[in-house]
Order: sequence, then C-alpha cells, then structure tokens
Amino acid sequence: MNDLFSNATEILLLAFLTITFLQSGIDKLLDWKGNLGWLTGHFSKTIFKGTVPVLLSVVLVLEMLSGILCGVGIFEFAVEGETMFGLYGATLSAITLLMLLLGQRVAKDYVGAQTIVVYLIPTIFLVYLMQ
Repeated sequence: MNDLFSNATEILLLAFLTITFLQSGIDKLLDWKGNLGWLTGHFSKTIFKGTVPVLLSVVLVLEMLSGILCGVGIFEFAVEGETMFGLYGATLSAITLLMLLLGQRVAKDYVGAQTIVVYLIPTIFLVYLMQ
C-alpha cells in the first residue's frame, strides 16, 4: 500500500494512458468502417493515401498493446514495486503518439497535432519518472 502513495504520480499517469489507449483501440475495433472512412478522407491528399487500412491496423495494435502494458504496469508497480511493464507501456505509448503526431502533421491538421502534444507531454514525463 505504501507503493501506491509514494508512487501516485506514476500510477495515475499509467491509468491515464491505459484509459486513453484502450478506449481508442476499442473504438477502432467497434467502428472500424467509420474510422477507416474518416481517415481515408483525412489522408486523401498525402503520401499515406494508399496505406490507410494498414496504418490504421498498426495504430490499433500499438494502442491496444500500449494500454495493456500500462494497465499491467499499474498492478506490477502497486504489488511488486517494479516498473518494467509500466516503462514498456509508457515508452510504447510515446512511440504511438509520435506516430499519430506525424500523421497529423503530414495531413496538415495542426490543431489535431496540438492535441496529440497534450497527451505526449505527460507520457514523456512518465517515461522519465519510470527509468
């Protein structure tokens, strides 16, 4: 129980990433056609226009893995005081967000890119804390 309070920042940030990525991944699974349709239009004038289904699949897998690793990291940190899964989850989350940021920048959706940076800042901070 001491680990919960002495590591509250890490645990709360891991919970934030777990919720963020699992919700996003589940949404992609439940509304694949809707997401694919929107993203196909979003990237229609970019270098990604012919690869949207593949890229969406990659993002889906990375989001689900990020969320699962962060969720497991919460329990590992709370129970054992270890950070391995949490660090892996935070690092994969940062990589996933960087990929999403690249996509938004390529699509010239600068407002969307700003939103991703809002998620990226605490994620990078979590990677720093968990090293």
